[in-house]
Amino acid sequence: MTRCPDFTHLLVLPHLRVQNANAISSPLTHGFPALTAFAGLMWALARKTSADGLDLAFKAVGVVCHDHQEQVSDGGYVKAFCLSRNPVGKDGKTAAIVEEGRIHLDLSLVLAVQSEHWRREPEAQQADSARIAELLSTMRVAGGTLLPSSPRYRPYVIDMTGAEEDRQAVFRKTRLRLLPGFTLVARDDLLDQRLTTLQAENPDATRLDAWLSLSRINWRCQAESDAANEGKWLHDRDGLGWVVPIPVGYGALGELHPPGTVANTRDTDTPFRFVESLYSAGEWISPHRLDSPREMLWYADSPPEDGLYRLRNDYRRASQYAIDFD
Repeated sequence: MTRCPDFTHLLVLPHLRVQNANAISSPLTHGFPALTAFAGLMWALARKTSADGLDLAFKAVGVVCHDHQEQVSDGGYVKAFCLSRNPVGKDGKTAAIVEEGRIHLDLSLVLAVQSEHWRREPEAQQADSARIAELLSTMRVAGGTLLPSSPRYRPYVIDMTGAEEDRQAVFRKTRLRLLPGFTLVARDDLLDQRLTTLQAENPDATRLDAWLSLSRINWRCQAESDAANEGKWLHDRDGLGWVVPIPVGYGALGELHPPGTVANTRDTDTPFRFVESLYSAGEWISPHRLDSPREMLWYADSPPEDGLYRLRNDYRRASQYAIDFD
């Protein structure tokens, strides 16, 4: 069983303003960038910090969204993305519209850091975190542009090297600094629970049926026992929380190809594999409901022999979401 890698510090980059991030997180979901985009940002930032001579390693990433503004039409029940037409081409003709979804974000990044240098020299944390923020300012965040932040929001480091009681006390203070906002955690357990419920009615139900069922509000009419026999409409979202369908990585569609054997790849020095998106369920919760920083952090779990390249999260919650229309 996988678990979040060990780390010594948390680096918090608060209230980053991102303009025109990618709102289409997968072929089947939209509304917030995929967590794989932030994991990719973490790995790209790790390469920059290594080249800059900083002695640290990023182990996992968490995201807290404080505000968002998806670029969609305002009127009507069905919304459409606000699209832009590119400038005319070299031949003077109008270029085609490229359909893409954009979203403006106000978010905080929480990076799990392993650094013996920070343990030996705590005074280096402030300068290093400022340098990391400077390097981040030159990068794209989920395809969006990072705008200058307010001077009141400066990166800070949380020491997680003490006793368990001390770490919990420090994290309780940290999570309050991340309010108001919501963080996305994994709820794979809800898929299993919904699949059991559906198979009780239809033995042929699959995990795809369970995922689609969790992605919507399901209404059902139940007859009352009174003389009038009036129907009562019930739905399955009571107590369920803000549950959403999310992509969590990629699954292999075939074998691993040696470097340079597949035409038109962007990297001819790395083995290549065709993949498709993997989906699960997530839940947006307030950071003050977390008991440990591991519950908000996402980390890579990519065993090539299994053909999986996905992210995992260690959030666990007592099972209290049995779907009962009665």
